[in-house]
Amino acid sequence: MPVPHLPSDFVWGVSTAAFQIEGATREGGRGRSIWDTFAATPGKIARGEHADVSTDHYHRYLEDVALMSELGVDAYRFSLAWPRIQPDGRGPVNPEGIAFYDRLLDALCEAGIDPVATIYHWDTPQALEDRGGWLSRETAERFAEYAAIVGERFADRVKMWIPLNEPMVMSIYGYGIGEYAPGKALLLDAIPTAHHQLLAHGLAVTALRAAGAGAVGTANNHSPIWGEDPEPVSFLDALINRLFADPILLGSYPEVLHDRLPDGFADDLPTIAAPLDFYGVNYYEPMAVRAPRTPDPLPFELIPVEGYPMTTNGSPVVPEGLRELLILLHERYPEMPPMHITENGCSFDGIHDSDRIDFLTTHLAAVREAMGAGVDVRGYFVWSLLDNFEWSKGYAPRFGLVHVDYDTLVRTPKDSFAWYRDVIEQSR
Repeated sequence: MPVPHLPSDFVWGVSTAAFQIEGATREGGRGRSIWDTFAATPGKIARGEHADVSTDHYHRYLEDVALMSELGVDAYRFSLAWPRIQPDGRGPVNPEGIAFYDRLLDALCEAGIDPVATIYHWDTPQALEDRGGWLSRETAERFAEYAAIVGERFADRVKMWIPLNEPMVMSIYGYGIGEYAPGKALLLDAIPTAHHQLLAHGLAVTALRAAGAGAVGTANNHSPIWGEDPEPVSFLDALINRLFADPILLGSYPEVLHDRLPDGFADDLPTIAAPLDFYGVNYYEPMAVRAPRTPDPLPFELIPVEGYPMTTNGSPVVPEGLRELLILLHERYPEMPPMHITENGCSFDGIHDSDRIDFLTTHLAAVREAMGAGVDVRGYFVWSLLDNFEWSKGYAPRFGLVHVDYDTLVRTPKDSFAWYRDVIEQSR
């Protein structure tokens, strides 16, 4: 299947996250994060794996920038590790952490690659979690201070800013069902963490702009919700999509969730709804749901999305879900800013990864179809540049365009790397 034509100014990129690639968790003055604690807890990570070394990007960042330069990307979306910059999440700044990101940003700029910085990708400093984490409003206030620090230091080089990555995942997987750090299982009582993250987002937008930042946006994980039962479909859509988009784009919350939000939440909505320069969409798969068949604390039951090929991570390959999602967001939010696909990718094994090439080709076609239907999409970032630590599943899922041998840390570009390089070159 040929890759569809996209505009010559379309932004081509790759994405990573600090905890998944940096390693050096005990070096350079870095503080402990909730993921360090979670990974050290028996039974939480597959095969007892951890990210203490991971791909060793902290020491090998120049090699990775050279790979991106060879790939020809316009932009690199990475995350700043909060505990590397502010080890306790408040108070003094760690000069070694600042220096590392100075070196990385300088290398990207010298290579002609636009830095796209995510300020937070789930690695809350453990000291802040000990004070309540995202269940506490204080964490949003500390995050605003952290945003001001990084904005003042890096605004001269960062092209695009994303305050928080996928707050839905932190709320639902981290606090709701406990599959991710910090490992709490509060179910719907986790919803206050969504509000505090959204408040942190709004406060950070203000702080970044005050520091002279350029384009500021977000990166939300979204899925179309499929099912025959309208009530559970509507509820899950509110829980994982609208809870995180409505406040930013409409200045309101889904009414069905109001009784779960903190007292006085409405007072924060003007801060949360600060206008954005772009809206990042992370898409992997749709979700299917039905009414619960047995007494259940939740008003829905997840069911498999069947009839599609599967990745090695157990996700269905559904490119039409991306087209459906982009059109839905475009129609639901009349004031939607330009969108970027800030994450899209898949896990497949091997260097000769034709399945990944097929996945990316069909998903790019879905983006082009949505654009043809009037959706304003300006860029596409593949997840991920490198194979990496895939959270609770450890190192088994391989999402990278570049294979990493975790024993030797040797990087080997896959067939999909060469394919993506050619796509980018031909688009110009």
